[in-house]
Amino acid sequence: MLDKKELAYIVVASLIVGFAVSIRNLENVLQGIFFVFVIISANFAAKSVMARYFESEIEVKFWEMRQYGLMGALSGGAIHPSKYFKKPVPIGGIVPIITSVISLGYFAWMAALVFDIKAKVYRAAKRHGLYSFSEVSEEHMAYMAASGILVNFALAILGYLLGFSEFAKLNVYYAFFNLIPISELDGNKIFFGEIVLWSFMASVSLVGLGYVFFIV
Repeated sequence: MLDKKELAYIVVASLIVGFAVSIRNLENVLQGIFFVFVIISANFAAKSVMARYFESEIEVKFWEMRQYGLMGALSGGAIHPSKYFKKPVPIGGIVPIITSVISLGYFAWMAALVFDIKAKVYRAAKRHGLYSFSEVSEEHMAYMAASGILVNFALAILGYLLGFSEFAKLNVYYAFFNLIPISELDGNKIFFGEIVLWSFMASVSLVGLGYVFFIV
């Protein structure tokens, strides 16, 4: 169940990304915002359901950048503080606008939100025995992340069949960007948790992207 803060993140992300994808056709900006809201909400609803199956819960947050440079210079066993921003930079809210403006509206980054996972207190005792660790495994994390992407694939197909081509395209774009295995994005969680699953989903997203670009 989303709390008010998480719902606010989804609303703000929908406004930013919806505007970014509609910058070339501002008369349809409200439609773009609504479509993005549905896409993001469905994605995180699927993750939440999958998390419950694994006796866990997710927390929605903005995709942030905390460190710049490569790994940072080691100083006294700790990474040098100059390699960190004083405050996390919410790049999930910045990159969509920048990419859309630079490309004159032909391209907009859509991955704005990420999620953290917290195992419920009784997870260890129920699934692995009383004295086992309660941390969520990388494999389970991959399945949670993948569930949201699979829902977006399904919505893309449904949107296409019902004649909502723009909605279908946005679902394909959203899935593609989130499958990129960097930082805290879904793709990173799937890639390191279940590489075969990531390879399959990446292939599907590329096929969908090719269909959007070259056929539709």
